[in-house]
Amino acid sequence: MSLATPTSKARPTTIDLVYFNAGGGHRASALALQSALAQHPRGWRVRPVNLFEVLDPQDRFRKMTGSAPEDWYNKRLARGWTIGMAQELKILQGLIRLGHTTLVKALQQHWLQTEPDLVVSLVPNFNRAMFESLASTLPGVPYTSVLTDLADIPPHFWIERGQPQHFICGSARAVVQALELGHAPERVHATSGMIIRPEFYETPALDRASEMRRLGLEPSRPTGLVLFGGHGSKAMLGIAKRLGPSTQLILVCGHNKKLAAQLRALPGGAPRLVVGFASDIPRYMRLADFFIGKPGPGSISEAVQQGLPVIVVDNAWTMPQERYNAQWITEHQLGIVHRSFRTIDRAVNELLARLEEFRARVRAMDNRALFEIPDILDGIVSAVRDVSKEQPCVVSEKLTPGDRCGA
Repeated sequence: MSLATPTSKARPTTIDLVYFNAGGGHRASALALQSALAQHPRGWRVRPVNLFEVLDPQDRFRKMTGSAPEDWYNKRLARGWTIGMAQELKILQGLIRLGHTTLVKALQQHWLQTEPDLVVSLVPNFNRAMFESLASTLPGVPYTSVLTDLADIPPHFWIERGQPQHFICGSARAVVQALELGHAPERVHATSGMIIRPEFYETPALDRASEMRRLGLEPSRPTGLVLFGGHGSKAMLGIAKRLGPSTQLILVCGHNKKLAAQLRALPGGAPRLVVGFASDIPRYMRLADFFIGKPGPGSISEAVQQGLPVIVVDNAWTMPQERYNAQWITEHQLGIVHRSFRTIDRAVNELLARLEEFRARVRAMDNRALFEIPDILDGIVSAVRDVSKEQPCVVSEKLTPGDRCGA
């Protein structure tokens, strides 16, 4: 065994972005962040990592049940079966604790085989297992959680107590939560909002009036965009029925073809455009005057970025991780929060009566999180390298995949 200084081996820094497909927002955030990191001058190697593929590489769960682990969650979102999810979350977290040793072993094997230089988690609930497995196999490799919710719902959702890791938080509330759980201020990083896709920052030329007429809409009418994620929601039917005679709507149903057919079959009233799965959501937002949907952190952040005041509900059916979002909307005066979509006509009237006021509040928001996070990650990686340069590296003839000497 001998002592040596770290070599200058030309090896790009490898950053793993861990996501899963429950709800779609985690994967969308990972891909958006991947695109931003690809533009960074450091020339990083960025790898999106599907957590469930790591934990079940043989796809046994799908073979046994006929569906992926996240499919039940996505189907419930589409059907609006969200009541009781707070209790189910506790059950899920209990199962994760019971399976902790098994999860850690599977993740240890993955880190040893792939050897990342930085792991960035964009998923809740599994951060204890991911952190412990990484720390035990690749000591010194930093672990960072990018919260894709505006706030944590402790305990054991996003922020674990006592883990020497980094947190990237998109709201003042999340920053306070991390500090209250004892995390050092230098490990808690604030951004100006949630990660949203790069196209929501683009402003291509658009003849709004011409495009609306082409789509069968009247440019002079106030227009609402109704969006409930990539799988839609049956709540859209009730909204369309209640607003049918008076309010022009663009309804985006995602992959829910049955819902789209039901909406198209509704009796006429104000002009209505029903859209299936669409990758150009920013274009439809640019045609609208306001947003109606669930208080998901991604969708409301995208709407606000496009200058749209929002209308959401907060009630027993609201998922626990989205309840703070309604409070955030109210605190920043970005729209209307009601208890039920049964009063959607009143909510729309209230918003339109104060539309310019809400628009001014929305325009005052300046979410640059997608462009702030790469610099935060750069600081985290640089700090680790600065420490490693100050310490001699022990070189052994028996190197294992976990050895970082010269990496």
